[in-house]
Amino acid sequence: MIRENLIKVQNNVKEACEKAGRRNTEVTLIAVSKTKPVSMLMEAYNCGCREFGENKVQELVDKYEVMPKDIKWHMIGHLQRNKVKYIVDKVALIHSVDSLKLAEEISKEASKKQVQVSVLIEVNVAGEDTKFGVKPEETEALIRKIAVLEGIHIEGLMTIAPYVDVPEENRQYFATLKQLAVDINRKNIDNVNMNVLSMGMTGDYMVAIEEGASYVRVGTGIFGERQYPV
Repeated sequence: MIRENLIKVQNNVKEACEKAGRRNTEVTLIAVSKTKPVSMLMEAYNCGCREFGENKVQELVDKYEVMPKDIKWHMIGHLQRNKVKYIVDKVALIHSVDSLKLAEEISKEASKKQVQVSVLIEVNVAGEDTKFGVKPEETEALIRKIAVLEGIHIEGLMTIAPYVDVPEENRQYFATLKQLAVDINRKNIDNVNMNVLSMGMTGDYMVAIEEGASYVRVGTGIFGERQYPV
């Protein structure tokens, strides 16, 4: 099942890139593996997946310990400050930095472990009360404060769009995040790149790609519906 699903998703990525006049290499597929057992992750790994995304720190750490070391792990869920120390030296990218306090904790732990940590700033573009993220109009100010911290490199922006039945409804939010990145990039802030846009999930990643996504986070589309412990 996973192989077939991956082929379908990869074909969809290719189709969306062609529609947008982009190269396939501009988009990285993250297999969102939260709640999935290592056996399923290994199946995806054996099909060529090397980028995996987790929402929970403990789950990421547990899988990191037992899976091949050429995997790039992405922390895509809300990150609590007291959990930062467990992952700063294990993740390729933290997608969900949404406050100065969290960034300061990442910087502190990065210094302790003598690592450099790449992060994205999470933006709540749709203004949903149930979602984390900084407001679009407050993003640049937060970035300027974080950019001076040691051990942290801002690589771009991330958003979680609303859950919708019609993917087209989220185009506005992806376009807004892209424009925000363009505007911030023009400011030439030291230690800040806007090369990465992490946006789009199983239901809307093709639209996100058309609007400039560089990382798409696909879980259900690869692994099937999530199974939660009873």
